[in-house]
Amino acid sequence: MSAVMLSTDRAWRELHEAATIPYKKGGSFAWHFARGKLGRDPVFRGLLERGLFGAPHQRVVDIGCGQGLFASLLASMSAMQKQGRWPSAWLATPHSADYTGIELMPKDVARAEASIGHLEPTPRLVCADMCSAALPDCDLVVILDVLHYVNLEAQEGVLQRVRDALRRGGNPHARLLLRVGDASSRRGFAISQWVDRTVTRIRGHKVSPTWGRPLADWTALLQRLGFRVQSIPMSEGTPFANVLLVADLEAAA
Repeated sequence: MSAVMLSTDRAWRELHEAATIPYKKGGSFAWHFARGKLGRDPVFRGLLERGLFGAPHQRVVDIGCGQGLFASLLASMSAMQKQGRWPSAWLATPHSADYTGIELMPKDVARAEASIGHLEPTPRLVCADMCSAALPDCDLVVILDVLHYVNLEAQEGVLQRVRDALRRGGNPHARLLLRVGDASSRRGFAISQWVDRTVTRIRGHKVSPTWGRPLADWTALLQRLGFRVQSIPMSEGTPFANVLLVADLEAAA
């Protein structure tokens, strides 16, 4: 199929529509939440436009996956590329990604299953605690805005298990994409925590205590676990103090 010249803005609009339509199957809340999240949160387009995941990242684990929006986005990206509707400015993303989503909240897992359970290959959706869930061998782990729900010791435990799963995967391009709040930015961090608690209530979940770290501490922890770390501000257009940590696994000694 011949390629169609698309601007990145038009391509993103098409992706937004394609990735959120399946959520109509999950009900009005699932659809509106997916459209709002993908439309207003800069992280998804930011990951794509910076080329932070690609063809080598076929086996994806999404920790704290919620409704599985990243799985739907991956499937829509794959379909657009097969149709030749992919901007030349964007790197290719995985075709037919092997996706595992881990989510603690049964309501979110149910919405995900109702909305994207039909995708091929079928996403694996696991209702489990990230602190104890089995992590399959993988090439890419995505953790967006969920580690602050567990204490500092548990955060390190999750990241150790992520490192081990990536290492078992054997991919020289193994990567963790981790978005966190920078607690050293007090105002932005406080705002993000307030919004987080509000959204948690709207989604029908109990609000739990949270634990943050300054950006320097997050970076030091990942480096101690054997990652090379790059930090990218990821709050564009918002008042938050969110930072994306791109952590590439060093070769084992």
